[in-house]
Amino acid sequence: MNDISTSNQETPFSWKRELINWIFVVLAAMAIAFFLNNFVIANSVVPSGSMENTIMTGDRVIGFRLSYLFSDPKRGDVVIFHFPDDPTGETYYVKRIIGLPGDTVDVRDGHVYLNQADTPLLEPYIKEPMEKESSIHFEVPENSYLMLGDNRNHSSDAREWTNQYVSEDKIIAKVLFRYYPTPGLIQ
Repeated sequence: MNDISTSNQETPFSWKRELINWIFVVLAAMAIAFFLNNFVIANSVVPSGSMENTIMTGDRVIGFRLSYLFSDPKRGDVVIFHFPDDPTGETYYVKRIIGLPGDTVDVRDGHVYLNQADTPLLEPYIKEPMEKESSIHFEVPENSYLMLGDNRNHSSDAREWTNQYVSEDKIIAKVLFRYYPTPGLIQ
């Protein structure tokens, strides 16, 4: 008679093996989160009302870091960038791109004019009509962008900064959507 042995024996439970498996899972999750947060997405909380009504005070937004890997930033994009007046590079701002490299931008009579146009830029995203202020003229350098907030009457933006332009290498991510408190796409 042949003895047939079965290999369906269960391995005894081991707390040590279980703990090692859990540590591996947690470390793998941390590595994936680190990679995503540093190379793929940018997570940001908007502390002020400078982008209202597009992004409200306290909203949490997600930006995609790879958006400009194969294309240039476009007029109208909402982006996260290093604030140009902070020498440490630790302050991040969220604003809308208005001026592209080589553009001339004039802010006068409460409107934005691009490249000496007779008609103002159509801006359906601004919160309210801009208060009339002194005329400002910008000449956007190559590889740089002009940023303005959507809430123009209450926005610290290029009109007030010492370093008025944001170089392309200081743009971190294109804001794609708001996820808290009210989810929605950013346009």
